[in-house]
Amino acid sequence: MANVKVGLIGALDMLKFKNMKKVREAAIQKAPAEEIKGVWAINENAKALHPEFIEVVVKEVIDHKNASAKTFIFSKEDGSPLPYFRAGQYISLKLDINGTSTTRAYSISSSPKWALESKYAITVKDVKDGFVAPYILNNLKVGTKLVISAPLGEFYYQKYRDEKTLVCLAGGSGITPFLSMAYAVRDGIEDYNLVILSGSRNAESILFEKELADICKATSKVKVVHVLSDETKDGYEHGFITSDLIKKYAGDAYSIYICGPSAMYEFLSKELKKLDLPRRLVRSEAMGVTKEVEKESGYPKTCVGKTFTLTVIQGPKTYTVKASSNETILVALERAGIKAPSRCRSGECGWCRSRVTKGTFYISGTDSRRWSDVKWNEIHPCCTFATSDMTIEVAGEYFPKTK
Repeated sequence: MANVKVGLIGALDMLKFKNMKKVREAAIQKAPAEEIKGVWAINENAKALHPEFIEVVVKEVIDHKNASAKTFIFSKEDGSPLPYFRAGQYISLKLDINGTSTTRAYSISSSPKWALESKYAITVKDVKDGFVAPYILNNLKVGTKLVISAPLGEFYYQKYRDEKTLVCLAGGSGITPFLSMAYAVRDGIEDYNLVILSGSRNAESILFEKELADICKATSKVKVVHVLSDETKDGYEHGFITSDLIKKYAGDAYSIYICGPSAMYEFLSKELKKLDLPRRLVRSEAMGVTKEVEKESGYPKTCVGKTFTLTVIQGPKTYTVKASSNETILVALERAGIKAPSRCRSGECGWCRSRVTKGTFYISGTDSRRWSDVKWNEIHPCCTFATSDMTIEVAGEYFPKTK
């Protein structure tokens, strides 16, 4: 063993370290038994940037009559900044509709710099036989108060994964995250080239045509091509967004971003295979869960048309809920008046995670659960359908009531 010589100063340091426990204990015993009060900057910044919920008021409503849609601009009542976000993210609205507490996710369609001015914008398009969209369009007015989540999602540019050019494929109101991206590029917040292929039925129903044209005039980094499925018109592409159309405008190296209705995803899944792109270069925004789960090939046909009983344990309370085979467990919970947590409603964020203690189920779309979720039989109720009677443990969701 080597001999180590310790000088006088070093020995004193070691003695000080040895006595540190005694010194601390003496200081604790000497201090008054009172609550430590103080405001810590790091905690205040965390609350401002990542709040559990945000109370906002509708400041402006813009009616896009030809597109059967409206844009709603939200602000805090005191005008203080809203949490900053990446262009492409979404917020989730908390709504109470005729006794049903539910949420809906909408992409932010405004520039990220608007957040510093206490403004978010979302655009809601009417949905035939819809539950939430018609309610929002008919009931949200200037002055309406509501509760929203902080910005969420990972549908945004990442320079270490994406190519420098993003080819964005939009269908109808799926243009909203790409409008935010275009604003971010124009405003110098993001640095990439943006090629937007926007699909609409006809020229009259195009959402944000003028806004996008103005952005293209302000920066050469944004290019917009409108594709009309039901109309042939000079200056517009005709038909659907195909692999050939993508090649025509994309250039050599690019990432693909997709946002639109489910039929668009189904069509593009075949077209994108022809491009032979690495999986990391294809991103798609979650747009809810299928309304025709019984038609999916993996769904057990013996369950079609059946109704199952859910025993729901939420804290000290137990509920009995009926769930039909064609509705998600989350919808069944909400319909029964149970306030269950949810955000994306597409099976990705995991906010609604719940544990199944009895019964079987079917997961629609991509199973985004973590390995530990699968091991402990936890599910995302927003994309899960009962295939038998079930017992599940569900967390609560508590927000302030708006007037």
